Amino acid sequence: MKDTNKHQGLRNQLVKQLQDKGITDVNVLEAIRKIPRHLFLNSSFEDFAYQDKAFPIGAGQTISQPYTVAFQSQLLEVKKGDNVLEIGTGSGYQTAVLVTMGAKVYSVERQNELFKSTSLLLPKLNIRPKHLSFGDGYKGLPQFAPFDSIIVTAGAPIIPQPLMAQLKIGGRLVIPLGDKEQIMTLLIRKNETQFEKHEFGEFRFVPLLENKN
Repeated sequence: MKDTNKHQGLRNQLVKQLQDKGITDVNVLEAIRKIPRHLFLNSSFEDFAYQDKAFPIGAGQTISQPYTVAFQSQLLEVKKGDNVLEIGTGSGYQTAVLVTMGAKVYSVERQNELFKSTSLLLPKLNIRPKHLSFGDGYKGLPQFAPFDSIIVTAGAPIIPQPLMAQLKIGGRLVIPLGDKEQIMTLLIRKNETQFEKHEFGEFRFVPLLENKN
């Protein structure tokens, strides 16, 4: 598992690209600068790992393009020590970005193949989320709630009610909403019953699947 000066140089170029596209959160940019994205991909994609593109990772899933990871992470406004729920661990790359930003990450993955491979990979890279779970992301992780923020890394037709319930007052939920194409949506919880909603344009994600387990 090598991370070379060449890889670091490519990451520096990627960070510059993300800045040019409007990513300004220094913690997000520094996490992307540090994390060896090529190690989260099949070795056949290694030469392309620092392009701003999504790639397949198995089980019909993808690793999101770096801009999407950075955009969602920036919307979360993560502070060191925040408890963050991630729905869709996938390759573990988004998890690694959040952990590197100082979050305590609780992550749920519903594809057993990905759950197993990512559970093995992250410790090898010295990335230590608080909790990795195999299960239905629609249900969240009520036993660890409430969360400072929640990130959903797959397209959802609706906002799952259990996730809204597991968000702290003042907390931020970032979710791509829609079927074929998704609108990046931010909900900020104002009180027990009210949420403020913001929309940030179209993105494309694999669908958030429910109740397979």
